[in-house]
Amino acid sequence: MKHSTLRHGVLAAALAALIVPASTAFAQDTSERESKTQDAKGRAGAASQRAREKNADRGRGEQTENRAEQQYPNATRKAPDVKASAKMSPKLQKLVKQLDEDKPAEARRIADEIIADPKANAYDRGFAAQAAAQAAFDADDIAGATQYLNQAIESNGLDNNAHFGALLMLAQLQLQEDQFEQSIKTFDRFFAETNSQKPEHLVLKGNALYRLDRFPEAAAVLKQAIDASPEPRSDWLQLLMGAYIENNQVAEAARVAETVAAKNPNDKRAQMNLAAVYLQSDMFDKAASVLEKLRAAGQFNEDKDYRQLYSTYLNMEGKEKEAATVINEGLEKGVLKPEFQTYLALAQAYYFSDQPGPSIDAYKKAAPLAPDGETYLNLARALWQEDRIAEAKDAAKQAIAKGVKKPDDAKKILALPAK
Repeated sequence: MKHSTLRHGVLAAALAALIVPASTAFAQDTSERESKTQDAKGRAGAASQRAREKNADRGRGEQTENRAEQQYPNATRKAPDVKASAKMSPKLQKLVKQLDEDKPAEARRIADEIIADPKANAYDRGFAAQAAAQAAFDADDIAGATQYLNQAIESNGLDNNAHFGALLMLAQLQLQEDQFEQSIKTFDRFFAETNSQKPEHLVLKGNALYRLDRFPEAAAVLKQAIDASPEPRSDWLQLLMGAYIENNQVAEAARVAETVAAKNPNDKRAQMNLAAVYLQSDMFDKAASVLEKLRAAGQFNEDKDYRQLYSTYLNMEGKEKEAATVINEGLEKGVLKPEFQTYLALAQAYYFSDQPGPSIDAYKKAAPLAPDGETYLNLARALWQEDRIAEAKDAAKQAIAKGVKKPDDAKKILALPAK
């Protein structure tokens, strides 16, 4: 049986429909963004709490400062030797009370008064602005929080922990709001002034670079973060993998994907990402092995899972029977949708494994669902090869009626002598 007429185009189309672009596969989804928002909230709360503790210990300012862990020991900025003023202390205490009582609007009103008061010193204004940023953030007023953080930074009155904490939070809020260029500038300032090499800081900048499509830079920063971390988080590794893929560094992406998958053997997403990287490297056997393990573990619960595996098999020599088995299982379980592409792939799998009868049956299911008459024409060819001339002619007629690129091919079948 000659297969060349039918094979070209179908398999490539099937695979192309299944490999998700890296920008989609590894981009952050809504839940991840929400997670980052919560992380930022926690940082804001911690910064606010530190500020409150400093205010409560105002009389013991020097001792408190000495006891506090310096989070940025290599910073070039010299922390200012200024504390809350006696005139502003009552208002600062009232501001903290309003925050503690979850009254963000009143807290912002008091903070605005302090910031505008000419008698307030740099610390008073910075403390008030930082507290107001927390109140604005809690009220989902990101623009307001950003404005207050800028004021807190510009006041230059906070200690290094609070000052750089505000700078870091500002960069993250800008990133969250898709202000990527501004975020990168803020991150650059943060790293220039702190000399921080902490992986949790580096990965934030790497994320911003990734979302700016600056993939080589993103990969370099993310790798630096991961190399500096004794236990790098899986989402950091996935982001690095995405940067490598976008930069066409497929071999590097595969190594990272293997690391993520090994650390998370029961994580379906990690395993599917590994399979996707293998597919983009034309490592079909490795991709099939990963996907088969998921299928054996009962983790194929979506239509796309079965499509990924059967498309992989259809792109491997001599694996058409396996493809047919996967398709039939998906259909029997009701997971794989009984639609045109499914039946077409099943017909191809049977055809190229020399099972003409089941192939013809699958073509008969696919042809009525096809957007044109090409599938009817393939059905006619398959029937012709089995000397089922009358049926082949009927299929050829339907092919012409539905529209084909080469109607003469169908007419040749119609001109065959009857048997």
